[in-house]
Amino acid sequence: MSTRLHTFETRGPVDPKYHYVVPRTEEIADLGKRIKDGRYIVIFAPRQTGKTTFFRWALDSLDETYLSIQLNFEDYKELASEEFYHYLKQDILQEIKNTDQLHDVTCYQFLENYSITSSTSMREFFEQLGDYLKNRRLVIIVDEFDGIPTKEVNPFLHSLRRIYLSKKTNRCPYSLGIVGVKSITQLNYDRSISPFNIQDEFALPNFTLSQVQTLLAQYTLAVGQAVAPEVIENLHKQTFGQPFLVNRMAQILTTEMGIARDETILATHFEIAHQRISNEQNVHLSHLTTNIRRDPRFKTILMEICSYEAGIPFNLHNEYISELVTYGILKTGEDGFCEVTNPIYQYCIVQTFRPLINGLERQYLPEDTDDGFGDYLTAEGKINMHSLLVNFRDFMARAGFRILQVPDTPQEFVGQYLLFAYLDQFVRQMHGFMYPEVRTGRGRMDLILLHQGDKYIVETKIWEGTKSYQAGKRQLAKYLKLEGVAEGYYIVFDHRKKPQALFDTDTIEEKSIVSYCIPVIQEQPSTVAKENPSGRDKSPP
Repeated sequence: MSTRLHTFETRGPVDPKYHYVVPRTEEIADLGKRIKDGRYIVIFAPRQTGKTTFFRWALDSLDETYLSIQLNFEDYKELASEEFYHYLKQDILQEIKNTDQLHDVTCYQFLENYSITSSTSMREFFEQLGDYLKNRRLVIIVDEFDGIPTKEVNPFLHSLRRIYLSKKTNRCPYSLGIVGVKSITQLNYDRSISPFNIQDEFALPNFTLSQVQTLLAQYTLAVGQAVAPEVIENLHKQTFGQPFLVNRMAQILTTEMGIARDETILATHFEIAHQRISNEQNVHLSHLTTNIRRDPRFKTILMEICSYEAGIPFNLHNEYISELVTYGILKTGEDGFCEVTNPIYQYCIVQTFRPLINGLERQYLPEDTDDGFGDYLTAEGKINMHSLLVNFRDFMARAGFRILQVPDTPQEFVGQYLLFAYLDQFVRQMHGFMYPEVRTGRGRMDLILLHQGDKYIVETKIWEGTKSYQAGKRQLAKYLKLEGVAEGYYIVFDHRKKPQALFDTDTIEEKSIVSYCIPVIQEQPSTVAKENPSGRDKSPP
């Protein structure tokens, strides 16, 4: 058992001496081989995915044949060109001094005296440095490359390209790694042909389930506290292995919830931790919400993906999809359509775009209510989901055209917004909680209500045809079977010009499915009046 109490780290590079870590042995070996082959490598991945830690480990794995240094362009964005190259040379000098890997006085004199003022003089500098290094091979990792001054992107990369294509045996740098968030295409603002088309792209994936199991096993070994297998599986499923989210969830479970060390961490604990991380404003989720607000078209794309199962094709040539992928928000599904990367992100997306006040909160309950939302509890204090959802259906009819006036809400998503807000207000008042469970990354969102130890599952989607409506029931039944829940609720919003209200109860695979198809009004009364000047009710009795 370790004498030092390790922690799960979310604030920066991780160190195995102090933190629980995912070793990434195979990935380091892969990158190490590329470095030894002299590749110029690029990795552009979202923030807080462990890029910096990973590259440090890869450099540490190299033998003495290699002189490895790490640079960082984070603070360079606003520098003039000459300032940029001056600080670049100073950083190289300082890194080489810090590594204490050279014992050549003349080389240090060269480093001290040489002045870099442009991309051309930078190339000449590296050519001469290569002569001083002799049999040593210089490996450079440039972190936060996006911080390079915009006008220097092309000349800087052109010079590196010329170095790479040179046939000198002591090419310097021998291998190079560029690390950032934005891709070179996105940094190349004039959209010309990339000057760096010689790069070897390296994808640093999220943690696998096996890696998350290894991470938590280190904790159990260190402190003796067991973590139930289903907790680890749920943790991976809800985060999709995103490194920050995995470690943050582990922090909450192991240190912040106060669970006694002799008590196993169970699914009930996970549900509380899941609610906490989904609703907190940590730095990672703040980045997420900032990024999705950057362009109004992001909102349209993301809500389309969240709401319609038909989906949007995954197309990296589309600049908006490409940028959302860069931020780590979208990924490609098995069928080639866009999906939100993980359920926690999807919850945050819906919360971000949901209006704080929709103006209809006082209409949720009928006028003859007796005990407010308490009317929808049984005598035993359990949720009466049938009556709760019938009231929501009736609320939608009572609200009528006023749902069109919900602020900052696209009409095609208003039904789902209102259901989410309605159930959220209910569970908060009844001291339960709710979170989304996303099974496909698009089109369907299950709302999981937890109250007094019971789980209630509500699937919501938008009408996309009878075949899709019936298929959704079967999909829900399969999910209920996985979750061990006897009954599920299926809410479909019909946005057609002539919507049809439906109510069905089905037994599928021994699971009870209660379905509501709820019309969403499409026109204000004045428009309806013009089409029906007699004012007579055309609806069937």
